[in-house]
Amino acid sequence: MGVDCKTRDICMRTTPNSVYLSRSLALSSVAILGLSSNAQTCDPTFAAEIPYAAGDSTRSVKIGDVNNDGDPDLVFANFADDEIGVMLNNGDGTFAPQILFATGDGPIAVTIADVNGDGDMDIGVCNALSSNTSVLISNGGGAFATAVNYPTGFSPRSVRFGDLDGDNDLDMVVAFDIGLGMSVLLNNGDGTFGTEVQYTAGSRSTSVVLGDVDSDNDLDVVIANFDSDDISVLLNNGDGTFAPETRYGVGDQPRRVRLGDVDGDNDLDIVVANQAPDNVSVLLNFGDGTFLASSFYSAGTQPRSIQLGDLDDDGDLDIATANGGGSASVLLNNGDGTYATEINYTTGGGSVGIDLGDLDGDGDLDMAVSNEFRDDTSILFNECVMVEACPPDLTGEGDLNFLDVSAFLTAFGNMDPIADFEPDGSFNFLDVSAYLAAFGKGCP
Repeated sequence: MGVDCKTRDICMRTTPNSVYLSRSLALSSVAILGLSSNAQTCDPTFAAEIPYAAGDSTRSVKIGDVNNDGDPDLVFANFADDEIGVMLNNGDGTFAPQILFATGDGPIAVTIADVNGDGDMDIGVCNALSSNTSVLISNGGGAFATAVNYPTGFSPRSVRFGDLDGDNDLDMVVAFDIGLGMSVLLNNGDGTFGTEVQYTAGSRSTSVVLGDVDSDNDLDVVIANFDSDDISVLLNNGDGTFAPETRYGVGDQPRRVRLGDVDGDNDLDIVVANQAPDNVSVLLNFGDGTFLASSFYSAGTQPRSIQLGDLDDDGDLDIATANGGGSASVLLNNGDGTYATEINYTTGGGSVGIDLGDLDGDGDLDMAVSNEFRDDTSILFNECVMVEACPPDLTGEGDLNFLDVSAFLTAFGNMDPIADFEPDGSFNFLDVSAYLAAFGKGCP
């Protein structure tokens, strides 16, 4: 969906209408780290792409309900046409022809948010060639007012909206390619924005995300720096101003960065698409807004964009990347913030943008991928094949072994509900007996 983690929130799962889960609900939903909830999951596989013609040099795509009909629509940037395209969902995951809206010169990135508080989704657009960011206010029904352009650093590359100063409206943060690296524009309260304030980041900042990484109930900033091969973390002082950056090394040529709780410990971790080495970095949060060194996982050729979402419906965040070599990669979470080998799906030439959402309303997350060289957007539907639950497989590995027994004993000792196999709300020898009986029967 491309919307960031709000104050007091933890990104847990992307859905068509919301990507937020309250911190209290998130805490109550976590069992022992690494144990499966035994909810029915699925083996995700994606159907062959369905391309939709867009404009010249399509660079970015976002999913969101821009006409308030309950269906997720598509918004994308047509770089060479100086326009964005909006494709409305027909209600079944097919899309009407694009409706075009003028922007500044060289639109390269889009995002969606309600910046004026009227209940409709507005659009923000980075214009790389005119060094400004356009805001298009929704007129309702999927139509938008004339773009208002705000100066935001030289060659802006990424934009996000979030309430930085705690006044209940959405402010703007932009990463720009040449210069200090980050612009902050506070919302005047009506969907217009004040003069930018710039902050120092790394060399050639290409992506920005917002989230409460230090759990102090305000939104911090994370930026990917293409030339310095690192990310910058800027912690919010609580008033919409930011402390000096802290840098963390990632892979060569980081293109895009995202935040999400990938290891289930209720703080926000960082994932990064690294273009040159064809991999992604995962940086786990210590819980205070500082991060472990990068772990690396292979992706397709030249990953240019990255998203997080629960693609297999098992309650943890998987990774999807759009790859410049003409593919999309899916990396499934092992349940602890480590990732399985990537699975690659063919897309168009020069895939540069990706977003996730339930486009066809069947309850699982599909992919939309923008293709720069083919001038279109690919839709790949998730054909989630349901997997029958196996209650004694507490580690979620798909087989039964001593690790599952150990997990049961740990859960039993902690009086965790997952160990209440004779479901009566108490923990005694009946639960042990019931677990051993289920273990003896094996998995389906």
